[in-house]
Amino acid sequence: MNIDQFVGENRIDQGQGGNLMVHGWSLEQCVISAHDKEILQGLGRRLKELAERPCEPEKAALWVAHNGLKTEQPVIYIDCENGWNEIFPWKEAIQCEGEMAQDWEMWLRKEIHWADTLKDDKVVEAKLYIPYHATDSGWGIEEERIGDPTKGEAYVWKSPFADMEEEFEELDLSEYIKTPQISVDWEASNAAFHLAEEVFDGILSIEFRHKWWWSPALSLSYCNLRGMENMMCDFYDYPDQVHAMMRLFTDGYLKKFAYLEEHGLLPNNSDSMYIGSGGIGFTDELHGTPGQVKLMDMWGFNEAQETSEVSPEMIKEFFLPYQREIAECFGLNYYGCCEGLDKRWEYVKEAIPRLRRVSVSQWADPRKMSDYLGKDYVYCYKVSPTDIAVPHPDEDYIRKNLHSILEYCKQSGNIVELLMKDNHTLGHTPANAARWVQIAREEVARVYG
Repeated sequence: MNIDQFVGENRIDQGQGGNLMVHGWSLEQCVISAHDKEILQGLGRRLKELAERPCEPEKAALWVAHNGLKTEQPVIYIDCENGWNEIFPWKEAIQCEGEMAQDWEMWLRKEIHWADTLKDDKVVEAKLYIPYHATDSGWGIEEERIGDPTKGEAYVWKSPFADMEEEFEELDLSEYIKTPQISVDWEASNAAFHLAEEVFDGILSIEFRHKWWWSPALSLSYCNLRGMENMMCDFYDYPDQVHAMMRLFTDGYLKKFAYLEEHGLLPNNSDSMYIGSGGIGFTDELHGTPGQVKLMDMWGFNEAQETSEVSPEMIKEFFLPYQREIAECFGLNYYGCCEGLDKRWEYVKEAIPRLRRVSVSQWADPRKMSDYLGKDYVYCYKVSPTDIAVPHPDEDYIRKNLHSILEYCKQSGNIVELLMKDNHTLGHTPANAARWVQIAREEVARVYG
């Protein structure tokens, strides 16, 4: 057994957010054997066949209308997330031997499964998106993680500022928190790109994509460096330091985004790219040219899900002013993740410019959010992943909940999106995912006709 095969036995899917990958491959990993090439080309040809179906441009047009607030019926999107490892267990499903080839194979199998089996409204393309081989320096100081999520493990962390009391108030945070630096290994990145072009010549087109632009995680960054419990108390005990840290984080993100823009590294997320905390970015209101994409050509995303139990007034004081600065850079914006926005909606609505898509999580009152959003925003409803996280889902329960939400949203004229995501498991029953899409379609038909 070669070393790549040994590595493969211990691997899990590394795709995130609709098949974005965070890390590329070193120059030594940029090798495709004849065995792996044959497998990849076969999958690529199948993906191309699916992408050439007449329904694919129709789905793209649906998302354009949806994001333009012009649809009357809901769109449906599912990402199985960790459940992909149950649909395609690495040892049993992945046939390639090289590590990079295995990543490409998993990505292709997921895309094909989306089209062949899940049958939601995700657009299937004859493209392979690969990441740069690069590093992001982060804040120059980081938490110590215990447990490895890249291996499917849960983890806890030790925050570097966690054990400080009065000394935290006197700390010069600028000595520790630095601007994130992106360093691209162009030799390795281009080697992977050109090898992909060779493997999929005449079959798939190749593009770079990355997640560096994604969620400016102000609250998560604070919790990582200071700790969740400390954050809750710091609003009272050390408000000046909270503002100082938010200032450093905001300036750091703005500088990182400016670097990406200046060096032509921003992806065009106004087409098939996953955006915000769920959904697809197709729109005719943003127009990015590959290699020349500007921030104003893109969807922005802000959230503060770690602050779910923080008062709306504190969100208004400590987070929204900084999120507004970031959101001002983008042409359209998505707001929210798991936090319940019904309690802070009025402040969010006032703070975030060009807001178009809004998360309605399981921690929000869906009827209040329906009333608040009306026809002016996309109602991004996060269906509970627990519905399909068991071997035998309660289909009557799933139908009842979907039907109730859809009926109310129809009465309110909402632009509805049904999102099934955050799936840590499918109850080791891969068929649950496709079955949920089928049930959702049936309930949409019953309510909307």
